[in-house]
Amino acid sequence: MRYKDYYAALGVSREATADEIKRAYRKLARKYHPDVSKEPDAEARFKDVAEAYEALKDPERRAAYDQVGQRWAGSRPDQPPPGWDAGFEFSGGEFAEDAGDFSEFFETLFGRHARGGARAAPSRAHGQDHHAKVQIDVEDAYRGATREFVLQMPTLGDDGRVALRERRIELRIPRGIRAGQLLRLAGQGGPGRHGGAAGDLYLEVDFAPHGRFRVNGRDVLFDLPLAPWEAALGAKVQVPTPDGEVELAVPPGSRAGRRLRLKGRGLPGQPPGDLYALLTIALPAAEDAAGRAAYEAFARAFGGFDARPGFKGGSA
Repeated sequence: MRYKDYYAALGVSREATADEIKRAYRKLARKYHPDVSKEPDAEARFKDVAEAYEALKDPERRAAYDQVGQRWAGSRPDQPPPGWDAGFEFSGGEFAEDAGDFSEFFETLFGRHARGGARAAPSRAHGQDHHAKVQIDVEDAYRGATREFVLQMPTLGDDGRVALRERRIELRIPRGIRAGQLLRLAGQGGPGRHGGAAGDLYLEVDFAPHGRFRVNGRDVLFDLPLAPWEAALGAKVQVPTPDGEVELAVPPGSRAGRRLRLKGRGLPGQPPGDLYALLTIALPAAEDAAGRAAYEAFARAFGGFDARPGFKGGSA
């Protein structure tokens, strides 16, 4: 994921007015339109300009994008900070099936609904549906939980400026939920008019970065360090899971990179996912004479072992 500087794409400052942004877009769109432009990279530049305008022309999206820029400050452009795209509440209609040719950055931040024209107009009385992305802990998907989240909603003030207004919501997280699923909070979207019902709030669930576990669909993976003798001789070790510790049998002769499966220990479901331990070898440091002597004895015992087969005599 790479951060995209939409202001730079349009050649405007971050303080540019809506009219300045529109004028910059029209000028660049004419210059790079593939049907008329002679520039060698016209099509790619035209897409960049169109995406930048789509993000900045909408006051809600622009306010959220500016906040993302602050979150990303200090990080590399290609290394997003944790939770950079979560917690923004947008008004809008149904989620579109296809957001077109927008970048991964755009679609991750604004959602698939963000394609122009995808915001369905509400009826005269019914309130707009809202949506947001929230991050949960993987442990909550194992057990289910009730959590409080703070959402930031871009709101137009009396002075014509858009600011982020916070609100707190309580969310019941069902057991076995997966990344990308939508949870609907009825009546927590935009207010209705003339006595009409309020819209709904749709929350897209993602997993927060975890210090140990990685989620892939319903499967969960983690790195399991082993001592050299545990890998060589086999062992029974206590390993953590998001639902408590279990005993794992390590077969003799296990190598780094091997995956051991704990069937059915992944995310709950029908069927449940699996939990995978990715083996790594942790080498003790030879910090004293006894440690060095132990490694020297080890080297003598396995003197015929070749750690780099195929390296000798040039490339294999």
